[in-house]
Amino acid sequence: MSNLPNGLPEKAMHPRVLRLAVAGSVIVMLAAGGLFYYASQAAMHKRQANNSAEVTVTIHPGNCEPNALVVPAGRTAFRIVNRSERAVEWEILDGVMVLEERENIAPGLSAVINANLKPGDYTITCGLLSNPHGTMKVTPTAASDALAKAKPSMVAFLGPLSEYRVYMSLQSSALLKAVVALQTAVDAGDLSQAQAVYLPARAAYQRLAPAAQRFSEVDNAINARADYYEKREQDAGFSGFHRIEYSLFDQHTVEGLGPVVQKLQADIASLKQQLLAQSMQPEQLVGGVVHSLRSLADIRSKGEEERYSHSDLNGFAANLDGTRKVIELMRPLLVTSNADLLKRIDSATAALDEQIKGFNTDGVYRPYDQVTTEQRQQLADKAKALADALDGIDPALGLSGL
Repeated sequence: MSNLPNGLPEKAMHPRVLRLAVAGSVIVMLAAGGLFYYASQAAMHKRQANNSAEVTVTIHPGNCEPNALVVPAGRTAFRIVNRSERAVEWEILDGVMVLEERENIAPGLSAVINANLKPGDYTITCGLLSNPHGTMKVTPTAASDALAKAKPSMVAFLGPLSEYRVYMSLQSSALLKAVVALQTAVDAGDLSQAQAVYLPARAAYQRLAPAAQRFSEVDNAINARADYYEKREQDAGFSGFHRIEYSLFDQHTVEGLGPVVQKLQADIASLKQQLLAQSMQPEQLVGGVVHSLRSLADIRSKGEEERYSHSDLNGFAANLDGTRKVIELMRPLLVTSNADLLKRIDSATAALDEQIKGFNTDGVYRPYDQVTTEQRQQLADKAKALADALDGIDPALGLSGL
């Protein structure tokens, strides 16, 4: 038996070392537990403080709670809690116009919508399209009254708004023409031709999407996914592009599609009429493309939108086309008011454009189910960066008030 320097036998040291090690471990565990408790309490108090400033709306399978809201004018955070069994959306409508929305809120989870609202009476949607709408009254404040009096002159925006109106008219006509070609293929019973002409028709709609999404009822008829219908793909109300996409690319048939495409034509004609009949405010011009890009970053980059055809990249490229149009319309104003912001916008646009073009070979985009998770995240990050840059336009031009 060997002796240690302090004269104790080696075997005699083992229990003592073990006791010291156990005691040390207990102290470390207690310290870690204390730190975890402190951190969790701090997080809880922070969440409670944040929640105190939020308006919570809970979506149940058939209704929202509450379904009648009263909030002051200005910025309000709405926490939307999904207590139903499927992904849902929640919208704030001004008549038929969508002011704010959050799509694809997963069951059991919540999402926050930050809205900057003017005084007035609004409608709120609640999950499935068949669920009853609610109401929201926004009351005036001293700040909202002051901001309403301090709005900048609209003269500088007349040119961009007029030109965008022409753009919407031309794109609506191109969309109608593309859907007529789809109708011809369906009526002829030609599945492969119908699949081929579906893609340019869908892209034509995506160029208009930032403006079209302002009109809740007609946009839902044209663009709603099966998720928002009670019986999903089998629901009698399921129509529009995704109903056609489901038949062409999932069921591989044109059978029964004739009336669906005819309804789509009628809905697009109605959309064109509404686009040209409604006046657009300058902040809505930029706000539409920002909303579309955030939807791309947060939801559509995951492959939810074109789930049957996997043609998501065609849509992303078309969204970018529509975004470029708005940037070009606002460019003369930004050159003089904030050239640095314009450089940031141009850089972010080029980055997203390069990312999307990287998936194009000989004019054909890669099916989205062949795009990796990492590549999807890169797309999302670049779309978000562009949305963040564009979000600076309204403040730069004095349009960030109520």
